[in-house]
Amino acid sequence: MNVEMRAICKAFGANVVLKNVDFSLRGGEICALLGENGAGKSTLMNILGGVLPADQGQILIDGKPVVFQNPAESLGAGIAFIHQELNLINDLPVYENMFIGRELKQRNGLLDSRRMIQETQAVFDRLGVTLDPKAMVRDLDASYKQIVEISRAMMMNASILIMDEPTSSLTGPEIARVFEMMRALKDQGVGIVFISHKLKEVMEICDRYTILRDGCMVAEGKVSDVATDDLARMMVGHDIRTTALQRKRDTRRELLRVEKLTDHHNYFDVSFSVHAGEVLGITGLLGDGRSELFLSIFGAGTDYTGQVYFEGRPVRMRSTTQALEMGIGYLPRNRKENAILKDMNILENGSIVTWPRIARFGFINRLLQEKQFSAQVKGLRIKLERPTDPIINLSGGNQQKVVLAKWLSSNPKLLILDNPTQGVDVGAKEEIYDIILDLADEGVAIVVLSSEAQEVIRVCDRALVMYHGVIQGEVSGEAMTEHNIMRLATGASLS
Repeated sequence: MNVEMRAICKAFGANVVLKNVDFSLRGGEICALLGENGAGKSTLMNILGGVLPADQGQILIDGKPVVFQNPAESLGAGIAFIHQELNLINDLPVYENMFIGRELKQRNGLLDSRRMIQETQAVFDRLGVTLDPKAMVRDLDASYKQIVEISRAMMMNASILIMDEPTSSLTGPEIARVFEMMRALKDQGVGIVFISHKLKEVMEICDRYTILRDGCMVAEGKVSDVATDDLARMMVGHDIRTTALQRKRDTRRELLRVEKLTDHHNYFDVSFSVHAGEVLGITGLLGDGRSELFLSIFGAGTDYTGQVYFEGRPVRMRSTTQALEMGIGYLPRNRKENAILKDMNILENGSIVTWPRIARFGFINRLLQEKQFSAQVKGLRIKLERPTDPIINLSGGNQQKVVLAKWLSSNPKLLILDNPTQGVDVGAKEEIYDIILDLADEGVAIVVLSSEAQEVIRVCDRALVMYHGVIQGEVSGEAMTEHNIMRLATGASLS
């Protein structure tokens, strides 16, 4: 199947999101759809997926014009959209998720579990997926949840697959698993739209690229003809810095000290310190225990033995409220499940931690709330229409900025950032890096938890590398290289 979108236009009120955009995809190829947050990528694909109507323009499938009134019509034409928010039910087994909305039934009206399991297994066999159809979805890691979504689309005979940020929450091995399946689909003639901000992944998995900027298509071509720097420059309209960003600061005052912390499951005998004005990186591979360690320090994780000192005093966080009152902020790893409140609007999400401070007699000072959040919107360059819009209306990257705004508004002494640039475009990454460095210049202690070695090298003063729950080693200065970090992360030593 070949798809062509011609001169697509879309506006929401006075906000023009797409301006005469062209896009094409052939069966058996993987095309990257790139652009900064708010460039119009998701809107364009929502039009192709039948979620939104175009104001102007035309969609052609194999040369014939089509109009999709809803997602069911798009899916009926062979186009499946796998959104960032996976549409799976954790409390159901895989095979029931595969048949949601079109369940197979016996003559007596009961579910025909046997046939659904058989048909699910047949799809898995065709796609080379090793997965038990009877497994509960809640027991799957993120990559297998993605694979279930893809398999469901293939069961419905999809010829075009739209994947919106499919690797944003995945680890390295999980990404490799999803890429393996994408290559298998490509070999079977399926066309894939790959929406991502991870340019190294684009270079690895994609054949072509199309780039949007400010609602316009600004570039397209073969991935083999460009480098990651070229793609980044076309996305933002200027060169992107690639040099290390560390700055000289006075970091003598110890703010946080951890001695022999152990929860006997995720981390063991961990000791380290962080100083005011320092950017400390914590990195490693899947299962290294870093997130669990800092959740415990923040009062949201497992119980532990050992001692935590904050500003020279022994402390033991019993709750996140206590941590916040002491001046500790924590940006969680999983934005979708732990950071945004989907039933609240943008303003509420971006200011919730300040409510106790700006409320009087139980009522929030709305003018002060809006003033403080407006300053964060300007400083973080958050793209939004109205602060009162639902948070889910924003792109993933702008949601991440709102979550960061929430913690910055609390004026923390220590800020723990777990995967801070998840789902954020290359331009916004640089803005977040600058914010991190500016906060450190103001004396805030920053801890960056990241699996991206290059990110740690660029923004951190030094880094601790974890392996199976223990600190395997520390790197700084010229020793802080991807090679050394990987050696430590895989259990080797630097000597």
